[in-house]
Amino acid sequence: MINYANSSILSQQPVPQKPLFWLGSSLEDLLNLPGEVRHTMGVALRMAQAGGRHRYAKTLRGFRGSSVVELIVDHGKCTFRAVYTVGFREAVYVLHVFQKKSTRGIRTPARDIEQIERRLRAAQEHHTAWIESHDQEQS
Repeated sequence: MINYANSSILSQQPVPQKPLFWLGSSLEDLLNLPGEVRHTMGVALRMAQAGGRHRYAKTLRGFRGSSVVELIVDHGKCTFRAVYTVGFREAVYVLHVFQKKSTRGIRTPARDIEQIERRLRAAQEHHTAWIESHDQEQS
C-alpha cells in the first residue's frame, strides 16, 4: 500500500534553504567539536534552514518566544550545545557553540547566556543591513 500523505518526500523539488550565518567564533567552535557531534549539529542546522526542527533542538528559555533554539548533543560524558535563531524569515543565525562544563544542573551558564544575548543583537543588526543591501540590489 502506498501512503500518499508522504509522497512529497519523493518529490524531485528541492526544499529551499535559508542562508546560514555564523556569528563570532561559532563556526570555529563547531569545527573543534568531535566528528559525531559536528555531524549531528550540521544535520540539525540544515533542517533549520529548511524550516524544520531536529529532535535534539528545543526552545532556549529566557528569550522572547520560540525563535532562539538550543541543540543539545551528548557525546561520551560531555554535553555540547549550539544555539541559533530562526527569528528571521529569510535566514538562520548560529549564535554560539560550546561545551557545557558545569556539573550541576542543566541551566546554561550566565557567561554563555550573555554571549548569546550579544550575538543575538549582532544578528539583528546584520539582518537589517543584509535585507537593506538585498533590497537595493533588487532595485
